[in-house]
Amino acid sequence: MIRRWITVLLLATVPALAAMGTATAADKEKKIVLQVSDGGEEKQTLALNVANNLQKHYGLDNVKLEIVAFGPGLRLLFKDNVNTGRIDSLVKSGVQFSACGNTLDGMAKTLGYKPALNSQAVPVQAGISRIIDLTEQGYTLVRP
Repeated sequence: MIRRWITVLLLATVPALAAMGTATAADKEKKIVLQVSDGGEEKQTLALNVANNLQKHYGLDNVKLEIVAFGPGLRLLFKDNVNTGRIDSLVKSGVQFSACGNTLDGMAKTLGYKPALNSQAVPVQAGISRIIDLTEQGYTLVRP
């Protein structure tokens, strides 16, 4: 008699547990890091477009985005970059922008001065190590 009740309880709960697992997998927040290491304006614009498109597709509350710029791609985060307004708008919608400190130091040596960054840029020691750290935290790397 007890075996019969246990069997009935198991049969009743298994479908419910399976459905819960499916719902949480579908609703799971997406975590994406976008790599910007090319200096061309087309690549910069593409990265910003991708960020916008991901937010539209998944919804602001369902996607966590970080754009990491290093090498020639750091120009995206220069204070006088033409995309400053778009960057400000993306920051307001939750996107973080990380600027490679190593690249900035290298540019300062070459130029003789440290380029001014967008006030929204968060300095990190090394852009590539930031990307590695984020992927280890479950972020998907996208290189537009």
